[in-house]
Amino acid sequence: MFDIVTVALVGWIFMVPLLFSVLTPRRAVLVAFLFAWLFLPQGAIGLPGLPDLTKITATSFGALLGVVLFDAGRFRKYRFNWVDLPILIWCVAPMASSLSNGYGPYDGASAVLSQIAIWGVPYLIGRLYFNTLESVRELAIAIFIGGLVYVPLCLWEVRMSPQLHRMVYGYHPSAFAMTLRFGGYRPMVFMQHGLMVGLWMTSATLVGAWLWTSGSLKRIYGMPMILPVGVLFATTVLCKSVGALVLLFAGLGLLFVGRHVKTPVLLLIAVLIAPGYMALRATGTWSGQGMVRIASRLDEERARSLAGRLENEDMLARRAARKQLFGWGSWGDWRVTDAETGKDITVSDGMWIITYGKTGLLGLVSLTTALLLPVLLLAKRVKFGQWSHRLAAAPAALAVLLILFSIDNLLNAMLNPIFMLGAGALSGFYIMAPKLMAVARSRSVLKSEDYVPTGASATTGP
Repeated sequence: MFDIVTVALVGWIFMVPLLFSVLTPRRAVLVAFLFAWLFLPQGAIGLPGLPDLTKITATSFGALLGVVLFDAGRFRKYRFNWVDLPILIWCVAPMASSLSNGYGPYDGASAVLSQIAIWGVPYLIGRLYFNTLESVRELAIAIFIGGLVYVPLCLWEVRMSPQLHRMVYGYHPSAFAMTLRFGGYRPMVFMQHGLMVGLWMTSATLVGAWLWTSGSLKRIYGMPMILPVGVLFATTVLCKSVGALVLLFAGLGLLFVGRHVKTPVLLLIAVLIAPGYMALRATGTWSGQGMVRIASRLDEERARSLAGRLENEDMLARRAARKQLFGWGSWGDWRVTDAETGKDITVSDGMWIITYGKTGLLGLVSLTTALLLPVLLLAKRVKFGQWSHRLAAAPAALAVLLILFSIDNLLNAMLNPIFMLGAGALSGFYIMAPKLMAVARSRSVLKSEDYVPTGASATTGP
């Protein structure tokens, strides 16, 4: 399909290095990942032996090219640390799956390259460029601004129906019927699904609300924060994603309760929700029917949908348990088929069950650790009771986003490279924190309560 989609995805690889030529490297990678995630098409171009070209992989390739051409010294400063081990294992896990299933090293290498482009590169970029309080704050503000940019587009689609992707790129990225919710439309804009938009708007709202209430950011572009945060929250509600709204209130609740409950027990419970669910469901210890009964009191349709998800999870988990350590690989053997017709009879929604089936416990544990270890690393550097301090607000918000993303992955499989930027950022901050904490309080950029974009300066880091 040599059309605007091909031009956009291929052209973006070469556009990203141009950003490095006009912006500081840190701003360049921020703009690259955010613009790609918000505006590039949902599509994939197959490349023999290489990862499919998507908005994520195109940005990863372009970012690597930009760093090599304009900031190569950044790579020389990188030092492997034990905190990078989970993402490393996650990236190479497909090789073990391919070899153990007889697919050979070529298949494994191809899968590893895809894993690196989708997960490893965003993590590495976050690790290299967002490892100080100033840079983590800039990443958090960028997420907030990214949500604000989507406000008028979401509101337009709520009123007019999700048509922007079709108008720009010529097609709907998923079934239009899935946009109908509660007697109206659920916006999709340039993302794969309305659920993905809902989670993105939830993330931006949470970050903005926490930066504002902590005193880290009181004005943006001259406006008092109450105005953009309020508009963003209202738009998030209009996205009609119940699950995303539940995560928003849960995340804000965790942060606000943490102001008064100094013990980290509440944070540890939140971190354990996703791995606890996976362990109980993978072993068949918990059927999940209690959730279905609760859901049936609220909405029978949603309850039936949840029951169907759990039934499919049960079948896929039993299949995955047959090759528990390394999984079945990526060629579809992890799915359940009818014994007579050979037809696939399962629906896989959650990222966790897909990961478990394809890469086994090796992949599932390493991915979960890569997402949640940075949260614990932050708690080790900054006590949970201090996450409301204005200097800690940005990394605290990113940490909670990683928790919410891991929970969302239980029911959905929505890849988002911005979360991996955050994971890399918090891992890098953990490594750099001992050298930076004393200096951070004296940096003028951290004392500013307003955000007005400016050019690079000596105080804003790389």
